[in-house]
Amino acid sequence: GWKKGTKITFPEKGNEQPNVVPADLVFVIDEKPHPVFKRDGNDLITTQKITLVDALADFTVTVTTLDGRTLTIPCNEIIGFGYEKVVPSEGMPIAKEPERKGNLRIKFDIRFPSRLTSEQKAGIKRILGVS
Repeated sequence: GWKKGTKITFPEKGNEQPNVVPADLVFVIDEKPHPVFKRDGNDLITTQKITLVDALADFTVTVTTLDGRTLTIPCNEIIGFGYEKVVPSEGMPIAKEPERKGNLRIKFDIRFPSRLTSEQKAGIKRILGVS
């Protein structure tokens, strides 16, 4: 769970020469971009594409974690713009407390239909109670 910029120092493990104290060997942590997750502190963020129907009705999100586990996460709430589903303790390990982890935060990209028939529009209005 080390963050970008963290320095790891191995004292006196650098180049060795006779009659000279070896220098410290220092590594600096860097991060590579990941195709699914973005890191925000100890949290991991992912974005799921969902349909408008999924946003309005119950659905399930499946996420494969960095360690290869598959999480099945029920979403029983209405998903609006900017909504994030938080899954506690599924983020990055906390460096000085490795038994604790940040959260997994799931953002949603809601895909709207490109067109609706008159009957579909009327049905939506009826279901949502709009006249």
